[in-house]
Formats: sequence, C-alpha cells, structure tokens
Amino acid sequence: MSLHEQLAALDAAIRGVRAGGQGCVFVGLDGRSGAGKSTLAQAFAAAGADGRAAVTVIDGDDFYAGGSAATWDHRSPVERAEQVIDWRRQLAALEQLQRSGTAEWRAFDWAAGDWDGDIAPLVETPTRVQRRSVVMLEGAYSCRPELHDVLDLRVLLDVPVDLRRARLLRRDGAAYQADWDARWSGAENHYFGTIMTPDRFHLVLGADQPDPP
Repeated sequence: MSLHEQLAALDAAIRGVRAGGQGCVFVGLDGRSGAGKSTLAQAFAAAGADGRAAVTVIDGDDFYAGGSAATWDHRSPVERAEQVIDWRRQLAALEQLQRSGTAEWRAFDWAAGDWDGDIAPLVETPTRVQRRSVVMLEGAYSCRPELHDVLDLRVLLDVPVDLRRARLLRRDGAAYQADWDARWSGAENHYFGTIMTPDRFHLVLGADQPDPP
C-alpha cells in the first residue's frame, strides 16, 4: 500500500466507527520500529483540511519508561516488551481526554544525563492537548491489551522487514541499527508474535512499495 492508500483505509475505518454514533474516536496506531507510524499519523493529521476529522496525535515515545542500554540488556525480551513503555501514564492521559476533553503529561527527557534513576527523567514543561474528533496514540506498543478499553480502533502498520531496516539504516546509521536490533528486535517479536498478533487489530495496513527517492 502507498501512503495515500494507507490514509484512505485509515480514514474509512474511522468513519465506520463514527457512523455508529461515536463522537470522538480513540485510535491506537501500532507497529514495529521503522514501519512509518509517525509519518502516517502526521500525514493523517495534516490531511484534516481535506475533509478528514481533526486529529490529536500523541507520541508514544513520550512515555518511555527510562533505563540505559546496559539496564535493558539485563532484561529478557519479554520483560523489555512489558516494561519499555509506561502504559499506565498513557492510560491516564487517554482517560483524561475521555472525561474532560483535555490532558497533560510530562514527556520523557531524552536529553537527561541519567536514565537509570528510580524515577524516569521527565521534561519540566508538560505537554497539553485537547480532544478533537480523533485522538491517535502512535508508537510501538500503543495497542497493548491494557489500553483496549479506551481504544475504539486498533491499527497495525505491518511493513516488510527489508523496508523497515532500510528506513532505520537511513535514519539512524548502521551502528545504531545493529545495536537496536540486538536489544529490541526480540521484544518486538514477542509483542507482535504473542501479545498483539495481527488478528487482534481491527485494521492491518501494509506497505509493499519502497519509499520514494
């Protein structure tokens, strides 16, 4: 599927939920690293002027649980998949939006010097968002079972491994990709192979075309 086709399929699925009387649609956009989740979410939000619903996008990386590479290397793939994202804070933000129409949280501080404290380092200034017609939580692990009660639509972006690896290589470089593969591919294999298999999603979007030059 091209990006245009992905956008059209996502839009149709959201319209289908809204046709059932749902005022605001809460969407989880999940997928492995390099699948293009952020690109799709940003493109969908930007397309609101073309007749699609207004979208609030929540970056799942804001809720990284903390911990250095050395810390994660001492954990099993199962533990990494369970602990890498603080889903409790994600759930709290989504529930705030459901109840009051607004939410705020402090994102993980990626520039902090110490990631291994008892409490994950967070930026000082909170992120504040308002509920729009669509609330989209995007990022790996964004459709985990603990969030199902607040997600109206669970979407998997399922992209061939060669395309994902090419994107990661272009984005992060060979050394980073090799380091990432060694640490996190097993966690994603566990999550998408055991916890959130494709049949647990309402919509699966593929991408069988290379990125444009």
